[in-house]
Amino acid sequence: MGIKVKADLIIKDGQVLTLAHEEYPVRGRDMQNLGVIEQGWVACAEGQIVAVGLKDSVQAEVEVTDTTAIIDAQGKVVTPGLIDPHTHLIFGGSREDEFYLRARGAEYMEIMEAGGGIASSVRATRQTSLEELVALGQKRLAWMLRMGVTTVECKSGYGLDLETELKQLDAVRILQEQQPVELVSTFMGAHAWPNEYKDDQEGYLDFLLDTVLPEVAERDLAEYVDVFCETGVFSVEQSRRILTKAKELGFGTRIHAEEMSTLGGAELAAELGTASADHLLMISDQGIRALAQSDVIPTLLPSTAFSLRKPYAPARKMLDAGLPLALATDFNPGSCPTANLALTMSIACLYMAMTPEEVFHAVTINAAYALDRQDRIGSIEVGKQADLVVFDVDNYKKIPYFFGVNLVETVIKRGKVVSFE
Repeated sequence: MGIKVKADLIIKDGQVLTLAHEEYPVRGRDMQNLGVIEQGWVACAEGQIVAVGLKDSVQAEVEVTDTTAIIDAQGKVVTPGLIDPHTHLIFGGSREDEFYLRARGAEYMEIMEAGGGIASSVRATRQTSLEELVALGQKRLAWMLRMGVTTVECKSGYGLDLETELKQLDAVRILQEQQPVELVSTFMGAHAWPNEYKDDQEGYLDFLLDTVLPEVAERDLAEYVDVFCETGVFSVEQSRRILTKAKELGFGTRIHAEEMSTLGGAELAAELGTASADHLLMISDQGIRALAQSDVIPTLLPSTAFSLRKPYAPARKMLDAGLPLALATDFNPGSCPTANLALTMSIACLYMAMTPEEVFHAVTINAAYALDRQDRIGSIEVGKQADLVVFDVDNYKKIPYFFGVNLVETVIKRGKVVSFE
């Protein structure tokens, strides 16, 4: 018998959702298999998962010492740490007035064309100091962590100038060092046309391609580059130029596609092999076929459709085509001011007819794949990072069912129980 690993932490007797599969991402029908272990045990040591299974098999692998922390999960659910792979977390100001304008029937793009929308957040973020952005980010990430979210993607895009875009990305870098949620940084200077270039699109593109992108790369401030490919914003060809340059500079790429109209952003994502194609409310059958032949993760944002009162992305059609869906909040000050990923899961069940099994894949292992972290997080497997959540319900189906309710009891990041005090 080999030497047993000394466990730092053991979670015992819970309904454990491993989300473990032989291949990732998890596609179509395979998203029904959560890998549930009833009365399951999970053992952690030095920030990693070292054993998963029933009591006897885990005890055969690990040593329990006087210093081993024990969490009794009897009658509770244990999942991987949740992952939010699309947010606009770092911004100044707020846009509650627009929320009520939309409630009375105003359209999002109409507000944007009148000088509101993204332009409003750009003005506020330019006026907000780095220290204030960090403090706001701390507060928002605490909201997310309390709801079991242990990894978050964060975009810039509310500066549209060099100074403020770098300030937003600097805020993400500082926050990564100051709090436990793991952050993935994305540069999104191609979020809107700034007022300074409203009559000179080519000039702004040159500014992004020749000045801002190289500077972000030189400072190593972002892992990904994203672009808002949409009518009235960046065309397919403009998006191709930006994303192609980003790849040349060593960035991963993402794309906002087919949110308000059908342009061909999904096909562009498949052509370029972006990490994800996000929104997809208006995706065509051709776009679905293109994504099905790629490794691009379609990331759906149903809370945004809910907030904008728009038709939802055709999740069932995508799943039937064998696509590997992810879900995210799209937390932002305008179209989707919620940081509640659990609510997003409930909306996906209610309005996109996704099953709870599909939803859990979409906020764990497929979301990890969308961020190129599937080898490290997103499932409960030996060797992966010990990011775990204990929910105070006796079966996983109750988590989306109790919509808008935070059922999280314990959050574990890198093998350590997170304190909310």
